[in-house]
Amino acid sequence: MTRRPAQGWSPAATAAVDSFRTSPLHSPLPTPPRETLVTTPAQCPLARRSAGILLHPTSLPGRFGIGEIGKEAHNWLERLAQMGQRHWQVLPLGPTGFGDSPYQTLSTFAGNPLLISFDALLAEGLVDANSLDPLPPLPADHVAFGDVIGTRLGVLHGAAAAFPHRASPMLQEGLTQFIDENGWWLDDYGLFVSLKGRFDGRAWTDWPADIAGREPGVLAAARQDLAEGIAHARIGQFLFHSQWLRLREQAAALGISIIGDLPIFVAHDSADVWCRPELFALDATGRPTVVAGVPPDYFSQTGQRWGNPLYRWDVHEAEGYAWWIARLRHTFTLVDVLRIDHFRGFAAYWEIPASEPTAEHGRWVPGPGRHLFDAAAAAFGPKPIIAEDLGVITPDVEELRDTLGFPGMRILQFAFSSEQTETDRPERYPINSVVYTGTHDNDTTVGWYHSEPGKDSTRTAAEIAAEQHRVRTFLGCDGAEINWDLIDLALHTPANTVIVPLQDVLGLGSEARMNVPGRPWGNWQWRFGQEQLRPEAEERLENLTRNANRG
Repeated sequence: MTRRPAQGWSPAATAAVDSFRTSPLHSPLPTPPRETLVTTPAQCPLARRSAGILLHPTSLPGRFGIGEIGKEAHNWLERLAQMGQRHWQVLPLGPTGFGDSPYQTLSTFAGNPLLISFDALLAEGLVDANSLDPLPPLPADHVAFGDVIGTRLGVLHGAAAAFPHRASPMLQEGLTQFIDENGWWLDDYGLFVSLKGRFDGRAWTDWPADIAGREPGVLAAARQDLAEGIAHARIGQFLFHSQWLRLREQAAALGISIIGDLPIFVAHDSADVWCRPELFALDATGRPTVVAGVPPDYFSQTGQRWGNPLYRWDVHEAEGYAWWIARLRHTFTLVDVLRIDHFRGFAAYWEIPASEPTAEHGRWVPGPGRHLFDAAAAAFGPKPIIAEDLGVITPDVEELRDTLGFPGMRILQFAFSSEQTETDRPERYPINSVVYTGTHDNDTTVGWYHSEPGKDSTRTAAEIAAEQHRVRTFLGCDGAEINWDLIDLALHTPANTVIVPLQDVLGLGSEARMNVPGRPWGNWQWRFGQEQLRPEAEERLENLTRNANRG
């Protein structure tokens, strides 16, 4: 029989996990340097024992084909609070392009208009009920992006067209203020997406050379010709940001911090690169000369070739990292805590020649180090940041993370491999760290435990069996409820912060995996239904969280 929460831990597991209470690791951390983005303990949501759930808004339930940031998101916040959770972690919130990945967005500053709540638009009088009722049926258990995009953009176009004569004076005033405050990125974004519409969605490097090269006269004419589309893009961004900020206000009232996600790199086909090509390693035609990725690792035998253009860090430094400061400052208007994806790239990044089809042949190149973060701290003060320090981590990455005082990440699915050292054991996790059962890139815990060689895994059958044995031995369980066993383990580690993907709370298998790194299709689609999160699961998580002193 598997161990049940009411029965407590097995003697072996209790002794192992609770050993941190007498360990030197439980002592206070040294005070970090002053000029960093670290907040004081009293201010930082990560400075006390707490827990939260990872769930991207697209995965929320709802009747319009994709999760929205309306009533279902507000209901989700209330359920989080009822379960004793203090964090909601999301993926990047930007508008997705080809492949639907939130890590490859059309702008690092814009929000995803697909998340705009139709019910909110209805309440604000921007759409009519009869315009929503005849919408074609869309799947409830996954996001069929092809159908969703066409359906939803049509409704949003109608709402934007109606805005000038149907929006309330308050909304009209809000739009004016939003444009005034965000014009520095909003105008170029509106022009970029309007041009993509004119050129059938093609990448900006395939546009006419004078437009791709941003010749001033040509751009001025394009702004006149595409004025309506630009205006609609502005309205869409206003609606997204205003709805999201209402959601953030509710989260704050419930004592929940929103943990955002910022990829270190941006998509090549984005307003960011088109507008500021000099900040990136591009050739004369605007195409990357080198691209980002990581060498072969746990996820892929040939590495991961992401294809993002790499930065010209010398140009960023000469500008005082102004673009990065603007990016960080803007993101912190939307979230309370920021996870920086691929933090190791600030110490050194894997540079792949653009001509290479895989990530196997590349080289490590030094990044900007702490200079960027010092510049940001000087510009707008300390902020709470999580360093995603997974993958090939070298001493320089650890030194940068620890010097800045950023918490790193620990993944329980990695804790039972034969390659782990004594310091990688869960009972030895640092207090200043964030523990996950898994991330959006991992299989679900149930899927990981029951994985098979050759199915999105680089492990052999023997390695899988060995990991299964190690986790069962460590926890004193039989694996029948491996998701709850690992959740309980995560909650009892010394780490201040624990984040669990909702899929693990629901006990779902590989069918609910959010992303398979390196797979170009079928990702980012998973959604859950209200009926899946049963009261007994909510109560169980709340009890486990409270018993681990994370309430």
